[in-house]
Amino acid sequence: MTATELSELYDQIRDTARRFSRAKLLPFYMQREKTEKTVDRALLREMGALGLIAPELPEEFGGLGIGSEASGIIVEEMGYGDFNIGYLPIMGSLMGKIIADHAPAHVATDWVTRIVAGEAIVAVALTEPGGGSDAANLTMRADKVDGGWLLNGEKTSCSTGDQADGILIFARTGTREERAHGISAFLLDTSAKGLSRTRFDDLGSHILGRGSLYLDDVFIPDDHLIGEPGKGFTKIMQGFDYSRALLGLVSVGAARASLDETWRYIQERRAFGEPLSAFQGVTFPLAEYEGQIEAIRQLCIQTLRLRDAGLPHTAEAAMCKWMGPKFATDAIQQCLLTHGHYGWSKDLPHQQRMRDVLGIQIGDGTAQIMKMVIARQRLRENA
Repeated sequence: MTATELSELYDQIRDTARRFSRAKLLPFYMQREKTEKTVDRALLREMGALGLIAPELPEEFGGLGIGSEASGIIVEEMGYGDFNIGYLPIMGSLMGKIIADHAPAHVATDWVTRIVAGEAIVAVALTEPGGGSDAANLTMRADKVDGGWLLNGEKTSCSTGDQADGILIFARTGTREERAHGISAFLLDTSAKGLSRTRFDDLGSHILGRGSLYLDDVFIPDDHLIGEPGKGFTKIMQGFDYSRALLGLVSVGAARASLDETWRYIQERRAFGEPLSAFQGVTFPLAEYEGQIEAIRQLCIQTLRLRDAGLPHTAEAAMCKWMGPKFATDAIQQCLLTHGHYGWSKDLPHQQRMRDVLGIQIGDGTAQIMKMVIARQRLRENA
């Protein structure tokens, strides 16, 4: 495919994602929080049918086999309409790629084709109650038995965990002293016996949900070991550079929606005989966030292009992860304040977007962890 053909295909994907987002997501964003407790599976299947989940995966799995920038385009548009729905194709891309690359062929075909079609949600369970940001400090055990493994322990802060069909779960197969080198990854079918799940009462992202998993002698067959024993953490975690860029873009999409709504509002609302747009004290803060959000967007796209080119992008991905949610939250807060007390009410979506995006400043790596990643990369490059 030539560069021109790829650019045209990206434009078509953007148009499809935008039309879907503006028609099916944006008008019902606030309603979903009030009336729905889980992901609308029919909506997810529609996204799959439109090719809006993991188009970068090979055609054998139902993808298009194109660059990962396509998923960046999609999640930004999804984030504009509904930040939480935008999280789903991110997990589809991340989990689909990990399973396609590291699972046995028959397992990959089964799971990845369903992910791409919107027929399955696969979550990731890494965090434990005593670990938090110390991700390699795991206590959950996986013990070898005939034909598979028995897992025992607790995971927490697992997004979509109580409604996922499968969960990529990390457990220790070596000693505590081995840290990351003694951790393996498993694909858990949530119909397995011995699994129980809870949901937290979170501030935002209500339809996704977040909670704990409890595993009591849960059996996972040998063919659902993802990657080699003891190498699940070190090899598979590299894939999270991809999702970090996408998380930056879904946050950009949410901020973009609030900014667009606010630019329209200040032209309609009048004070002192003039529209609010006549006052620089109103327009300048919005203009500043326009620049910040666009800069982050370009950084995220460049990170995806580096990934597609096979070039290092770990530091850039970490920048996307801490800057995207941070400045998107700040931009949305400014939009809320610009609407005055009307913005403070729950009649407008800014408060919901702010709550939803804020959670990504915590999950999938805090700003402090991302800055550690950036510093470590730059120190290594300049040693």
